[in-house]
Amino acid sequence: MHRWYSIFPDYPWLSIYTWVILCLLPFFFIFKSSSPVEIMLGIMLLMLFFICYRFSFKSKSGLVYLWLSFEIIINAVMTLLFGFVYFGLFTAFFIGNIRHTTGFFIMYGIHIAMAIGSIIWGFFIDIDLFLPQLQFVILSLIGTVLLPFHLFYQNRRKNLEGQLEMANERISELVIYKERQRIARDLHDTLGHKLSLIGLKSDLAGKLVQIDPTAAEKELVDIRQTASTALKEVRELVSDMRSTNVERELIRVRQLLQAADIELIIHGNPAFVNESPLLENVLGMCMKEAVTNVVKHSYANTCEISFISYQDSYEIVVKDNGIGIPGSGEHLPGTGIEGMRERLEFVNGRLQITKEDGTLLKINVPAVIKQVMQEG
Repeated sequence: MHRWYSIFPDYPWLSIYTWVILCLLPFFFIFKSSSPVEIMLGIMLLMLFFICYRFSFKSKSGLVYLWLSFEIIINAVMTLLFGFVYFGLFTAFFIGNIRHTTGFFIMYGIHIAMAIGSIIWGFFIDIDLFLPQLQFVILSLIGTVLLPFHLFYQNRRKNLEGQLEMANERISELVIYKERQRIARDLHDTLGHKLSLIGLKSDLAGKLVQIDPTAAEKELVDIRQTASTALKEVRELVSDMRSTNVERELIRVRQLLQAADIELIIHGNPAFVNESPLLENVLGMCMKEAVTNVVKHSYANTCEISFISYQDSYEIVVKDNGIGIPGSGEHLPGTGIEGMRERLEFVNGRLQITKEDGTLLKINVPAVIKQVMQEG
C-alpha cells in the first residue's frame, strides 16, 4: 500500500517541493491561451493526467501499463497544445520504478519516442511557443531520458542488497547451527565418557565402603581426578568458544564496510590490549556492533576507527560522516546499543554517543581489569 506522498520521488536532489511546483506550473501554460475552450480542455487534461498517475500507482499487472500509456498520450497532447513538456518527468519517474525489465524498456522506448516526437512536431507547429523556453525543454528532455535508468538500476541495486542481506542472515543462522552442533559434539566427547566413568566409579566406591575401605578410597581419588580433568577440559572448550580479539574483529569490520562501499580510516594500533582476553572480547564485539550500526543506519561514506591507549584505560572511537543520531545519544533504543552497554557494564566500561558531523561513538574500558585478571 502506497502512502499518499509516495507518488513523488524521495531524493535529496529532487525534493517534494519541486514536484509540487511542477504540479502547479501547467496552469500557467494553460491560462496563457486566450481561448476558453482551450483553457477548459487544458484543465480537463491536467486532471485526467493526475487521475491516471494516481491509478498507475494503485493498479497491478497489465493495468499499470494501460494507465501509463494514457499518461504518455496526455503528455504529448499537453506538449503540442500548450508547450508544457514537464509532465514527462512524472512519467519518467514512474517508468524508472517498473521492476519488470521487458516492461521497463518497452515503456521507456515509447515514452522517449513520444516525448521527442511531440517536441519536434511542436517546433514545426508553433515555434514561438517553444523557443522562449528552449533551455527548459532541453533540461526536461535530459531528465526524461536519464531519470528512468537511474531509478531502474538503483531499485535493482536495492533489491540485490536486500537479497544479499537475507543471504548473509541465512549464512549466519547456518554458522550458528553448525557451531551449536560442534559444541554439542565437543561436550559429548569431553564430558560423556568422564561422567559415565564417574558414575560407575561412584557405584563401585559405594559397594566397597563396607567391604574394602582402602579400595573405596582409591576409587574416590580417581573420581576426584576425573572430575578435575573434565572441569579443565570444559574450561578450555569455553575459552576457545569465547576467543576473539580486536584485530580479528577488525578484519570482519573491514570486509563489512568494503561491501557497503564505505571508506575505512584507521588511527592507532588495534593490538593495544592483547594482554587481556576479556577486554579483547568486549572491545571487539562492541566495535563490530558499532560498525554494523554505521552500515545499517548512518548513510555515511566514511568511517573512522581510532584506537587510543591511556594510562588507566583503553578506548575505541568510531566516527562516521552520516546523518547523525536523533536527539541525545545517552538513551538510544535498540538491542545493539543495549547489548554494548551490557557488555561494557560487565567490565566497568562506558559507552558515549554524540552527534558531531555524523555520529561519534566512544567505547572505554578500564585497564585495571587486566591487573585483576593477572592477579587472579
